[in-house]
Amino acid sequence: MIVIVCPGQGSQTPGFLSPWLELPGPREHLTELSDAAGVDLVAHGTVSDEDTIKDTAVAQPLLVGAGLLALRALGSTQGVGAIAGHSVGEITAAAGAGVLRESDAMSLVALRGRAMAEASAATPTGMSAVLGGDPDDVLATIERHGLTPANVNGAGQVVAAGALPALAALADDPPAKARVIPLKVAGAFHTRYMQPAVEALRAAAADHDVSDPGITLVSNRDGAAVTEGRDALDRIVAQVSNPVRWDLCMERFAALGATAIIELPPAGTLVGLAKRALKGVELLAVRTPEDLDAARTLIEEHSA
Repeated sequence: MIVIVCPGQGSQTPGFLSPWLELPGPREHLTELSDAAGVDLVAHGTVSDEDTIKDTAVAQPLLVGAGLLALRALGSTQGVGAIAGHSVGEITAAAGAGVLRESDAMSLVALRGRAMAEASAATPTGMSAVLGGDPDDVLATIERHGLTPANVNGAGQVVAAGALPALAALADDPPAKARVIPLKVAGAFHTRYMQPAVEALRAAAADHDVSDPGITLVSNRDGAAVTEGRDALDRIVAQVSNPVRWDLCMERFAALGATAIIELPPAGTLVGLAKRALKGVELLAVRTPEDLDAARTLIEEHSA
């Protein structure tokens, strides 16, 4: 059984879409997605610098646009057993599962990026990765410092989020046998600080038409297999101020009997986590169009 996974914010790098736009079809498609988002994804995927594409309002539509670009280039997802996305990648996954139209996915992610950027600007907050250590001790130490485990990614990786002084205290007093690495992000995503963004998204999402997933859609919130389109969209909205449980997503992949995982561009992070957590599962990071044939072959060989 094969799973497609869609990466989240922080995986983008300058120029990562350049190889895709050397082909005429993807360039036209990305232009359409740009129009739907109101963001120039062609420029941001090719010539914009690192600081520009780190902007939350740019990064989020860029990531979803890249995933949708690769999904169309891949062709049919017939034979794929499940799809999931990390954080903002859950919007890509919802579109890939047929819950959202592409245009709705792009307008929603553009609003998400703007609203989260505004919420981040309201209060100085941030995020730090905690690598290694005993899992229970890591979570207890994060809580002791008044922080939120915003991303529980599995494979020995948790991202703590909250007020900057609390993050500094965590760095000075880390969990035993763990490293704390500050992340270059605008704010404490997936925490209570993002509640204003949730309200903005909830109002917009009410106007979106949805369909039930055509393939198994695994939710960030708890690793559940979501079967109803409205539930999927409600989860996407609520997720903005709640932790991402990618560890539970990977447990769900294992429970579903996953034998292979394909990560959409900008790929690498999620297959890296799967390499450590899901032993024996065949992995493929789709970084350029040259990887598409290998992805098609993998789907054929591991069809549900």
